[in-house]
Amino acid sequence: MDSAKRILHVDMDAFFASVEQLDDPSLRGKPVIVGKGDRGVVSAASYEARVYGVRSAMPVVQARKLCPQGIFVGGRMSRYAEVSRQVMAVLGEFSPLVEQASVDEAYVDITGTRTLFGPPRKLAEALQARVREATGLSCSVGVAPVKFLAKIASDFRKPSGVTIIEPEDVAAFLQDLPVGKIPGVGGKTLPRLAQLGVRTCGEVLRYSRQFWEEHLGEWGRVLHQRAQGLGSAELTPHSEMKSSSAENTFAKDVSDEEELKRWLLRQSERVGRDLRKHGLQGRTVTLKLKFEDFKHITRSRTLAEPIDTDLEIFRTACDLLDQTERRKRIRLIGVGVSNFGGGSAQLSLMPDENRERLKRLDKAVDSIRDRHGRSLIKRGKLFEGDQ
Repeated sequence: MDSAKRILHVDMDAFFASVEQLDDPSLRGKPVIVGKGDRGVVSAASYEARVYGVRSAMPVVQARKLCPQGIFVGGRMSRYAEVSRQVMAVLGEFSPLVEQASVDEAYVDITGTRTLFGPPRKLAEALQARVREATGLSCSVGVAPVKFLAKIASDFRKPSGVTIIEPEDVAAFLQDLPVGKIPGVGGKTLPRLAQLGVRTCGEVLRYSRQFWEEHLGEWGRVLHQRAQGLGSAELTPHSEMKSSSAENTFAKDVSDEEELKRWLLRQSERVGRDLRKHGLQGRTVTLKLKFEDFKHITRSRTLAEPIDTDLEIFRTACDLLDQTERRKRIRLIGVGVSNFGGGSAQLSLMPDENRERLKRLDKAVDSIRDRHGRSLIKRGKLFEGDQ
């Protein structure tokens, strides 16, 4: 019986754009780009758009220049999350050990599943078929002895590809693999490696671990290990939620305090609702600001008691904003709540007798919005004008 470790990585193909093409058949076969606004960035691009050089994280303005005929659409995170849940449910049919890495990718431990599903390639193809049956979408799959290699493999034959790296083939696979394919090797590290004449994983091993530690510190040790195919094969099936946050980038830089607080209220409602949905309360509220010169700062406050009410989150965020020196206009504002497990306290802004009333109010608002949509009910005159 084959007991060698087998980690499968699933990566949905152009996920956000593919969902848009799935829901609107008129978009199929066309260059669809998820991202709008002159200040926005591309969240996803269909393969038809990628032909023109459009990539995720690219400024929308640049994407328009590369692909003027592109169809630009706004993102629908709730819809993407819905499809993501369907995908994860399918993965659970093949193994109880599933680690979701993001909304569109996950690791699956398929060690010991040969008796049930056959060899890795047969399982991978069966999994792809089930994902397509359940969602109408395609995915690419990589299988390897460790997680980082499985992730690299899943990107090899996109879209709809399957790449298997057997344990005995790891060294040969890595020998000529561009070092930039290793997760974590990015724009800062690549030039340094090129200066040393290192462009492939095989060339990394020309030098000792000590050499890499001297040049790159702890990351040098990791790089040397990964060039040998060494890495983690342990999955964390249930990743606990560490924080909840919401942020917005403005179309034009903002200095008006009332407008900033109007956005903070909207974001506080989103965060509060998310906390209540997951049955969580947090004690640390964090304000995030990015200025017109792209400098960003965060300011946090830890409260005496955990909170999940919109108004308490909002008041704390406003207090942090009031205490923050702002000589430049604001490009982005956001608020988050964390510290679900406790910690040292500073102060609380809300008397206990008011908290239960706020909880009842939030619960009622959540119920109305669940039934009739978010736009039906708004809080106070801070929301005068359009959201």
